[in-house]
Amino acid sequence: MTMKLRPPARVLRDRDAALFLTALVVSGFGTSALWLASGVWVKDLTGSNGLAALCMLALWAPTLLGPALGTLADRTRRRPLLITVNLLPAALLPTVLFVDSPGRLWLLFAVLFLYGAASVVESAAESALVTAVVPAELLGDFNGLRTTVREGMKLLAPLAGAGLYTVYGGPSVALLDAATFLCAAGLYACVRVREERPAPATRAWRAQTAEGARFLWRHPGLRPLVLAGAATMFCTGVCGALVYAVVAGLGHSPAYTGTFYAVQGAGSVAVGLVSGPALRRLGERRFAVYGIALTAVAVAARAVPYDAVVLASGLASGVGLPCVLIAALTAVQRGTPDALLGRVGACADTVVFAPNVLGLALGAGLVELAGYRPLLLVLGVALLVTAALLLQSRASAERTASRSPSDANPA
Repeated sequence: MTMKLRPPARVLRDRDAALFLTALVVSGFGTSALWLASGVWVKDLTGSNGLAALCMLALWAPTLLGPALGTLADRTRRRPLLITVNLLPAALLPTVLFVDSPGRLWLLFAVLFLYGAASVVESAAESALVTAVVPAELLGDFNGLRTTVREGMKLLAPLAGAGLYTVYGGPSVALLDAATFLCAAGLYACVRVREERPAPATRAWRAQTAEGARFLWRHPGLRPLVLAGAATMFCTGVCGALVYAVVAGLGHSPAYTGTFYAVQGAGSVAVGLVSGPALRRLGERRFAVYGIALTAVAVAARAVPYDAVVLASGLASGVGLPCVLIAALTAVQRGTPDALLGRVGACADTVVFAPNVLGLALGAGLVELAGYRPLLLVLGVALLVTAALLLQSRASAERTASRSPSDANPA
């Protein structure tokens, strides 16, 4: 008698899906290590917190170009593109070995910007290609496992990067990251998938990019999910800027923030393992609604000045926040034609993640004016409203779908 494999196990037993996940683990480890080490490196060279923060800005800024960069994933075969965009950072990163003084920081920032742009293209191509590798019914499981491995790397890699930087300096972390990109390129090269060459483009790049944005905006199933994800990321961005104030309110040093983020990361790792079955049972919108509502309660709970409550809120937000992100990504993959999937996926990523940067900037200013506890309560209410609006849009869509032709055109 053969035991039936559970869906996550089916994903891992699939050779090509396992290669995808391994590539994500390898490249995610290098990226997370460099994310922390580059800021510390700039801080050591200049003593400036502002310049250190520019490292994150350089990595995030290409996200705003997502719709245009994602179009590339629809104009060429995706597996060769994935290999190329992993080899490019591997070739660029060794150039930062020449950054040995504040006058050469421009080189580091330029490399980080190109690195971020390559990551945007990689995300679009990977999200599109995986639909040809993973069966549609297992996409939720795959996206959940992807969240698990990425969050797991965020827990481990920064510590490894910080340790490597302390012993050998910033160039060593850059070389490690270059090696991870080479490994990821090799793993993608081993993926077996048949791709047809896209038809030659008959319209300008801008027109093709706009087509992806129009599809996303006009799709009644995707637009509410993506907008809810954007609102959630904006609120959690503001909340993220308050974390040091929360830690100070508990009477701890800033280093305690690491404990909070570790607990939050553990929650994200856990939800990734169960997201596939939850999506099948609840559907994308209800799964997202429950996740946003849990995040709302968790954010408001951070206003309570007790360690146990704040740490529990971190665990809860770690569970809740990925739900809307996994739901939106899975819905885009299932609801978008293959020819549009690269640019629609990249557009969705831009809409969802760009507000996080705005929220961080706004939160940094508001915490000095209003204090963190009232802001946390306001953010909790805003997230509950977001969940309610998404639930309402789901109910409206179900009523529309249930109307028969005779109801719509009464005799």
